[in-house]
Amino acid sequence: MRETYGVLPRYSEIKFSDIGPLVSLAVLAAILFAGCATNNSETRPFFRPEQQVESHGRKTWFDHLIEVDPGGFKVQLTPDYWREPPERIAVLPFTDRGSAQYVVDKIPLSFRDREQRADWAWTDANRLRRSLIGYLAQREFLPINPIQIDTVLAARGITNEEQLMQIEPQRFREWLGADAVVYGEVSHYEAYYAFLIAAWQVSGQMRIVSTHDGRELASARGSRFDVDLRPALTIEDIAINSGLALLQLRDVVLARSEDEVCREIVRRIPESQALRERLIEEARERYLEAEKRTTPTAAIDPPPAADPSRVSHAP
Repeated sequence: MRETYGVLPRYSEIKFSDIGPLVSLAVLAAILFAGCATNNSETRPFFRPEQQVESHGRKTWFDHLIEVDPGGFKVQLTPDYWREPPERIAVLPFTDRGSAQYVVDKIPLSFRDREQRADWAWTDANRLRRSLIGYLAQREFLPINPIQIDTVLAARGITNEEQLMQIEPQRFREWLGADAVVYGEVSHYEAYYAFLIAAWQVSGQMRIVSTHDGRELASARGSRFDVDLRPALTIEDIAINSGLALLQLRDVVLARSEDEVCREIVRRIPESQALRERLIEEARERYLEAEKRTTPTAAIDPPPAADPSRVSHAP
């Protein structure tokens, strides 16, 4: 018993001495969390001038240096685009010019049959198509939902590129109410790996064609190389960096490359002030029409008379 009582105070003393720093850390953490959880009470107005509109997302020389991106983009606009910029745009199904195989260093690593190649070509093309629609929707354009476009095409029996190209662009104005259509294709969709370097290459091109007269309004093409370069000097570093470079071939990096191609193309299309003013005027007209149709609130009718048979008579 004496030994037991003699040991207990020492353990108790150690535990109590450790509580001080723990309590201090807990208090500090609580203060930090409380500061992070504090809500900003400012009332900030909408419709303010956006900052860094031209520079945000635009690659600098430093970005090209650290990402080792040898890709480039080119967008051309015709005078017809400036005279009548399209408002409602239908992005038609893209085509895939590649092999529809999983390709690394120009060598197919997959062995897909005809049906599988058709599925993957449609998948790859639609990834770029949806990304392009998303970036067009952030601008002064009104992209038509691809579900509606594909429904109309399927109903008309248009199921491949050859059939699509036989349709005059003016027909899409009748079918979809579009001011212009976008034809697009995927040129490259493949990976590269060489021990200390790995990359995805995604490239494509598109054309914007008027549905009023069939004239080309704009064209664009570009390529995105998402490169990971890991220099090494020793054998151990080469082995480690070669393994790490393989992480560049993840699917999420491929998705970023797809997104980058479409973002770079759309951001190179200059903003049309005339189209913005047209959208503003249309919104104002709809608002005024809605105001005209609004009728004053009707007077509230008095409640119906109570049924005498249901009135309770208090004693």
